[in-house]
Amino acid sequence: MGSLPYMEAVLGFMILMYIFETYLDLRQHTALKLPNLPKPLQGVVSHEKFEKSRAYSLDKSYFHFVHEAVTILMDISVLFFGVLPWLWMRAGYFLVYMGLNSENEILYTLSFLAGVMIWSQIIDLPFSLYSTFVLEARHGFNKQTLRLFFWDMFKSICLSILLGPPIVAAIIFIVQKGGPYLAIYLWAFMFVLSIVMMTLYPILIAPLFNKFTPLSEGGLREKIEKLASSLKFPLKKLFVVDGSTRSSHSNAYMYGFFNNKRIVLYDTLLQQCKDEEEVVAVIAHELGHWKLNHTVYSFIAVQILTLLQFGGYTLVRNSKDLFHSFGFETQPVLIGLIIFQHTVLPLQHLVSFGLNLVSRAFEFQADAFAKKLGYATALRAGLVKMQEENLSTMNTDPWYSAYHYSHPPLVERLMALDEPDKKRD
Repeated sequence: MGSLPYMEAVLGFMILMYIFETYLDLRQHTALKLPNLPKPLQGVVSHEKFEKSRAYSLDKSYFHFVHEAVTILMDISVLFFGVLPWLWMRAGYFLVYMGLNSENEILYTLSFLAGVMIWSQIIDLPFSLYSTFVLEARHGFNKQTLRLFFWDMFKSICLSILLGPPIVAAIIFIVQKGGPYLAIYLWAFMFVLSIVMMTLYPILIAPLFNKFTPLSEGGLREKIEKLASSLKFPLKKLFVVDGSTRSSHSNAYMYGFFNNKRIVLYDTLLQQCKDEEEVVAVIAHELGHWKLNHTVYSFIAVQILTLLQFGGYTLVRNSKDLFHSFGFETQPVLIGLIIFQHTVLPLQHLVSFGLNLVSRAFEFQADAFAKKLGYATALRAGLVKMQEENLSTMNTDPWYSAYHYSHPPLVERLMALDEPDKKRD
């Protein structure tokens, strides 16, 4: 009896998903061409901003079609023509050439990953350059220079070289020594790693790319601190980040564990929302996520999914047929993880869709929380302002947004904010 056609099944699913997602993209592209605003946004969003948003969204849509077509062709070619086993073999030749021990799986894997990283950088670079310096620049968003772009890339590569090897070495060691409790050991390692990275990233890594300065004293700072205090949010630091050095897109977020919380505002958000109440309303929404434990629930969900994934991996990691199907004669740890990720693609798509549903529900709840605090009008104005200034998509296809969006479209959020008022009327 021959081995099961694992690779052929993966290729078939990838093609089916590409067809399905392209169909959704075409539906969205049709929605983007609509000449008028959705009714709830008429009289709310200016016609000039709508036209700019439509042009920006259509440009991104055309770019997306090309990018996805190239990506699926490359992914299919890599699997069908055995590029991964070829790269794995070349990684061994490179170690021998350098006089290193090719029997050491950790060194072998790092050599392979170096080749993959170079390959990925070469393939992705043209798209990144076009997206940043043509598409984003055409619509007034790009603020970075070529020098800054490549300096960021260099720093990212250096971080990968610094952080990648010890993480990869630890994973390989755990798999080799894990025994019957391998899934638990792998999950425990990734859990500790995620905590460490969530702690170190804002302190050591993020400042390598952006400048974080304390929000200056004044009315806005006082209002945010008063809001945080009223909710018993343990705010320790309030930063402004220089997002404008790279893009004019705006955002705000919070981070930190236990009683060491920090809030970060993009300088572009402060530039766009001149009314301080609008900025405070956006913060009220973010604090709603904290107060309603959305961050905790999401973190727990990710941990459960990670444990289940590692459990599934332990069931197939010794399957010679699975490795042979993808062109590998041996069963390296990293390759096993990569192959397993490919074989569970259908489940990953379902899980992603489910997480998006939960995320959208959380967004509605956080909006409702901000409204309950009395920020409905300011939040409404802030959301509209951010939608206009970021030229976010105004017309969305319901199927496309349901499948792809982790945040509800603006139309749905405004209708949800207005709904209780309408009921009272």
